[in-house]
Amino acid sequence: MTAPLHLVIFDVDGTLIDSQGQIISSMEAAFEAVHLPVPSPDQVREIIGLSLSVAMQRLAPGRPAQIHADLVESYKASFTQLLQQPDAGDHVRLFPGARDQVTALSMQDDMLLGIATGKSRRGLDRVLRVHGWERLFVTQQVADHHPSKPHPSMVETALNETGVAINCAVMIGDTTFDIQMGRAAGVATIGVAWGYHDVAALHDAGADMVIDSFDALPDALGGVWDRLDE
Repeated sequence: MTAPLHLVIFDVDGTLIDSQGQIISSMEAAFEAVHLPVPSPDQVREIIGLSLSVAMQRLAPGRPAQIHADLVESYKASFTQLLQQPDAGDHVRLFPGARDQVTALSMQDDMLLGIATGKSRRGLDRVLRVHGWERLFVTQQVADHHPSKPHPSMVETALNETGVAINCAVMIGDTTFDIQMGRAAGVATIGVAWGYHDVAALHDAGADMVIDSFDALPDALGGVWDRLDE
């Protein structure tokens, strides 16, 4: 009997890459450009993973829609400027162990890899290009085409594109938005402790488990598949 296909969906910021410095700097510049109080780094970390429009509404509640739109455009402009700096590659640095574990998963015949990110298509393309991962992820869901996390649209679309059954898929992410999205779509969820939301919050959001290093991912996935097969 042929083994069923499994789908492992990764968040990007805070899960695969450590981009918080660039995100915080760009957010500070965006708020300064529209002459609003700059949010603290902790406040910015809390919204990483959301689509930009939703993030701005949370960081600047009660402001007119035009202000939120201006913040989005200012953020994009600042982000683009940072990408043109000589050290731009540092802003898409992989977390330790990410490359080895993702590469190993991609070589398994019964495994498909996917992405579900609050990044734009352009932003994700750059990350994949920098790391030579253009062909690694068979389904890539970005903020341009979906409601913001934690809406389940990204995961549901990934399942539809790959034909993988709900009970053979898992969402991996560092924020409560990732966990809530996965649960809303009906798939298993694994939280990561090295990202931008704390471990207690990931558990409270309903993560099936939380790992503290990429080296723990194979055993975690094995546990997920065993549990789903019961």
